[in-house]
Amino acid sequence: MKKLLLSSIIVMIGFTFIGRLSYLQLFSFSPDQTLEDPAIKAIYDYPERGYVYDRNGELMVGNQPAYDVMFIPREVKPLDTLEFCNLLGIDKPAFIEKLRRARIYSPRLPSVLVPQLSKEDYARLQEKMRHYVGFYIQKRSLRYYTTNSAANVLGYISEVNERDLQNNPYYVAGELKGRTGIEKQYEEILRGRKGVKFIQKDRFNRDIGPYKSGKLDTLPEQGKEIHITLDKKLQEYGERLMNGKRGGIVAIDPKSGEILTMISGPTYDPALLVGRKRSKNYSKLHYDTISKPTWDRSILAEPSPGSPFKTMNALVALQEGVIDPSTKFRCYNGFYVGSQKKGCHCGGGVRDMNSGIYQSCNAYFAGTFRKIYEKYPTTDEGMDVWEKHMKSFGLGGYLGTDIPTGRPGRIPGKAFYDKWYGNGSWASSTIISNAIGQGEVAATPLQLANMTAAIANRGYFYTPHIIKKIGNTGAIDPKYTEPHQTTIDKEHFEPVIKGMANVYKYGTGRWVQIPGIEIAGKTGTVENFVRVNGERMQLTDHSVFVAFAPVENPKIALAVYIENGYYGSRYAGHIASLLIEKYIKGEITRKDLEKRMLEKTLEHEYAKPYSGEPFKINEYVW
Repeated sequence: MKKLLLSSIIVMIGFTFIGRLSYLQLFSFSPDQTLEDPAIKAIYDYPERGYVYDRNGELMVGNQPAYDVMFIPREVKPLDTLEFCNLLGIDKPAFIEKLRRARIYSPRLPSVLVPQLSKEDYARLQEKMRHYVGFYIQKRSLRYYTTNSAANVLGYISEVNERDLQNNPYYVAGELKGRTGIEKQYEEILRGRKGVKFIQKDRFNRDIGPYKSGKLDTLPEQGKEIHITLDKKLQEYGERLMNGKRGGIVAIDPKSGEILTMISGPTYDPALLVGRKRSKNYSKLHYDTISKPTWDRSILAEPSPGSPFKTMNALVALQEGVIDPSTKFRCYNGFYVGSQKKGCHCGGGVRDMNSGIYQSCNAYFAGTFRKIYEKYPTTDEGMDVWEKHMKSFGLGGYLGTDIPTGRPGRIPGKAFYDKWYGNGSWASSTIISNAIGQGEVAATPLQLANMTAAIANRGYFYTPHIIKKIGNTGAIDPKYTEPHQTTIDKEHFEPVIKGMANVYKYGTGRWVQIPGIEIAGKTGTVENFVRVNGERMQLTDHSVFVAFAPVENPKIALAVYIENGYYGSRYAGHIASLLIEKYIKGEITRKDLEKRMLEKTLEHEYAKPYSGEPFKINEYVW
C-alpha cells in the first residue's frame, strides 16, 4: 500500500511539471516574461515622433535621423578599452561607469553608451563596430525645428531617468520622452509605440532566429501629428519685438480660447536642446539666474495686474448695483485712506465710469471698491462676494489648460487677510490697493489675457489651450469647447468696454492707435520692488497692457507684461498694438514704431541693481 501511494505521488508530481512546462511553451506569450529570459534578446524598432504644425498648417517640429551606440552588458567581451574610447570620443572613466550602471539596471537589456551620433560619426564607426562584441549602433530620430521660436511652448525631449523607469514600464534605459511643453503634455500621442523583435539564442549566446517564429513580435506605431493653436509667424514676430526685454505676452482667440501666441522673454532657440550638446546648453540656460531664459514668464510670472484690474472692479460694482455708469467720484489728484493720501496721475476732477477708465483714475476706483464692501453688513461678506466674482473670470486659480506647468496667481480672500492681519482686524480701507490692481492681487499674463477675452465676449470664456487638432480625426478634449460663464450679466460689459475703447481715443493709450482697427484696451503701471543682497529696493515700474480687437466681433485678446518697462502705454502698449495689427492686417503700416520696438532694449534697466552704483528709476529716455 505504501509503495502504491509513493508511486502515485511521484506520477502526480511528474504530470504537474509536464503540464506546467507545456503551458509555458504553448500558451504563455507574455513579452514581459521574455525580457527576463537570458536566452532571448529583444531588438526595439522606434517609430518617428509625430510632427507638430501651427494653426495654419505650417510645420514647426519635424524629425532628423540620429544614431546611438548601444550595448548589452552580458554580451560585452574583453576589448581594448582605451582604443574604443578614443574611437567614440569619450573618456575611459565615463565608459567604465556607464558599463557599471548598465549592469545594475539590467545585464540583459540594451543601454545607451553614446547617444545621438552625427551622420558623419555614424559613417566613420559603422564598419568598425563589428570588432567590439556586445556593442552596436541603433538608428532613431531626433527633433528638427523649422523655427527658432516657441521653445517655451514646444518643450524638449531627453533621455528617461531612473524615476521614469520606475514609474512607467513602457520605457527602457536610453529612450527619450517629452520633458516640457507640448512634448510632455502629448507624450503618448507624439511618441507612438515602439515595435519589438525577440531573437532566440543558443547556449553559446549565438542568434538562432526569431523566438516562437515571431509570434510575439510587434510592429512600431507611428506617432500622431498634432496641430497646435499658435500662429507661427505671429509668435516669431512677437519674440523679435521682445529682443532685449523681459516679460510675457499671451494672445487668445476669444471665440475659441485658442492661444495664438505665448511668448516669454528672454527665450532661446529650441534647437539648442537637441543633440549631444543638449546637456551643456541646458545647464548654461538653467543656471542663468538673472535673465532666467528657461523660466516661462507668460505662465509663471505673477506680478500685480495694475490698472487693467480696475475694469474688473467696475464690473463687480455694476453687477452688485452699487454704482451705475453715471456715478461720479471726485479725484483730488489722489484719494485718502484715513489721513494718508494715495496718489493719482489722471489730472484730478470729477470722474464717471467712462472717464475713470480711460483716464485710469485711482480715486474713482477706490470709491467704487469701498461701495462694494459697504453694501454688506460685514467686511467678510463683502469679501466673499468680491472674491467669487473675480474667480469666475479664471483669476486666482489654475485655468485647466493643456500647458503642463503654470501658476495660479492670487485673489486674496477672508482667510488670507485673517492670517495676515488677524480675524476682524481689517476692513476695505486696509486692502484698498486691490481697487487699482496693486496690493495682494496677482495674475499671470495668461490669466490677464483670458480675463480680457471674457470681457471681449461680454461675459464668458473658453479654457485657453494649445491643442487644435490630433491626427486625422481632429478630436480634442471637449472641455476646450465648452464656454464658462462669469457671474457678471451681459449688459454690464458695454459701459466698461466703451471706457476701454476710449482709452485709445482720448486716454492713456491714445498714442498707440492703429489706423482702421478699433481697439478696446487698458494700460497698467505696476510698482516694482526687488531684494538684492537682502536689501529691498524699488526699480523702474513694470509696463502692462491688455486689449482686444476689433471691439465688435473681436478676433484677438492679449496681455503684454514688460518688466521695468515704464508706463503701460510705452513698451507694453506699443508692442500690443503691433501684434494686433500684424494678426489682423497681416502687415505693419507704422514702420517707425516697429523699428523702435525691434531695436530698443531695456538691458540698461536690468543692470541697475547689480551695478553697485546709485541709479534713478522711471527716468524714461526714448
